[in-house]
Order: sequence, then structure tokens, then C-alpha cells
Amino acid sequence: MPNRILAALFLCVLNSFCGVVNAEEISSDKCRFDRARLLALDENEFDQDISGGWRALASTPGCLLIAADLLRDYRNTHDKESGLLFWHEAQVRADAGQYPEAIALMEHAYKPTKDDKAGWNPYVDATIAFLRRDRPALKRARERLTAVPPPAGVGVPPVIDGYMEADFDDGSKKRIRWPINIDVVEGLENCFDKTYAEAYKEVCRPKKQ
Repeated sequence: MPNRILAALFLCVLNSFCGVVNAEEISSDKCRFDRARLLALDENEFDQDISGGWRALASTPGCLLIAADLLRDYRNTHDKESGLLFWHEAQVRADAGQYPEAIALMEHAYKPTKDDKAGWNPYVDATIAFLRRDRPALKRARERLTAVPPPAGVGVPPVIDGYMEADFDDGSKKRIRWPINIDVVEGLENCFDKTYAEAYKEVCRPKKQ
């Protein structure tokens, strides 16, 4: 897997959700958006554009549930079964405290086992366990994620002391922990008694080396 492909994977994971804000009373003025324009975007523009897709709305305090409904409506409008869209709607609803709804959505986000090379499914298991307040299940999921072997092949950076260094198109390099999302899962364990919105934050994760 060439470095540029690996970098694209990391960007997708790192951008899986931008910014966590607590749910507030919804203000119709600050949550206004161009519904027709957003629903007309292709999936990448709608899902990955930090400033032009659903993320800008979700990052506006008080607009979480409106953003979650927008994600739902986008899936329905385009008849999308994208696991990432299910996942992002689930994250937004979990942020807003809608744990049962989030869990149901996360159950649609699993990858076929043969396609899960980076431990996505254990990450999903860990998050669901956290939302269910099932600490033993969270620990088991973390152990499965930790056991995921690093990728191998020509052009793939090696994992050294738990990190791999990826080259990005802009010329920058980033050190990424392996397995991907292990820092998030450890954060959920560290802040198990907090809300998802709180436990997902960087402050709950181990300090980067």
C-alpha cells in the first residue's frame, strides 16, 4: 500500500468527526443552512469537507440534532448505505446524548471481516460497549484492537514503538499510533464515567509521544 494511500486512510480516520460540542437548546437562526445545496453535494464533499458539508452545522453549538437529521436525510435522499455516513450520524447523536439511537446506527457501520484490515470493527465494538456502559466489553474490544497487526508491503511505513510515520500530499509527515483509533478507545476507557462527548475529547486520551 503506497504511502499516499495510507495517508488517505489516516486522513479519513482522523477526520471521522471534527469537534465535539455539547447539545444545547436549538436556535432556529444559528442552525439555518442551505438544505438543497448540501443534499446535492457528492458524498465526499458532504462528509469530508470541514467547512462546506454537515460538519460546519454540527460544530455550531445547539445544532447537533439538526446536523444528525441532515445526515439521515442525505442517506435517505441518495439511498446511501455508506458505513461512514451511518457512523457519523451515530457520533453526532451520541454527542447529543441519544445513546440508543447511536448504537442502532453504529450497528450498520461494521465492515465485512475480510475488508477490515485496520481494526475498524473492534473500534465500533468498543464505542458501542462504552455507550452501553459495559466496561468488560470495552476492555475486550480494546484488546482485539490492540492485537491488529500493522499493514505490510512495499511503501508502507513500519510501526516503530507503536507509531508509523505517514507522508501526506502537502509534504508534511505525521506520526500516527497503530492500531488506528486506539487512542480514542483508550480515552473512552480513561473517562468511562463521563459522557461520550466528554470521553471522546483529546484530554481523555494518552499523551502523544
